[in-house]
Amino acid sequence: MTQQASKLVIVTEKLLLKKIAKIIDEAGAPGYTVVDAGGKGSRNVRSTGNPTVSDTYSNIKFEVLTPNREMAVKISDEVATQFFEDYSGISYLCDVMEVLHAHNF
Repeated sequence: MTQQASKLVIVTEKLLLKKIAKIIDEAGAPGYTVVDAGGKGSRNVRSTGNPTVSDTYSNIKFEVLTPNREMAVKISDEVATQFFEDYSGISYLCDVMEVLHAHNF
């Protein structure tokens, strides 16, 4: 059995983990996955100008499955409003998706 869903991905600084998790929970999302992330972007310059190994993975990536697009957009808008002026981050949405084995979703 499959079910339609939207997948929201948020990549941002690790220090925001608990605050963003709270926004996701309060929005009513059924769950999320968080993994360490690294990479390069327009704001990925550390104060030393020379990232250390520990700086390489100082970001996280949330993957949030939501039952509808509206919930995903609500979460993304809240995160962007609260944090993306002062912290690096990006979010994107994947609309076309089927959750396999959706009995727990």
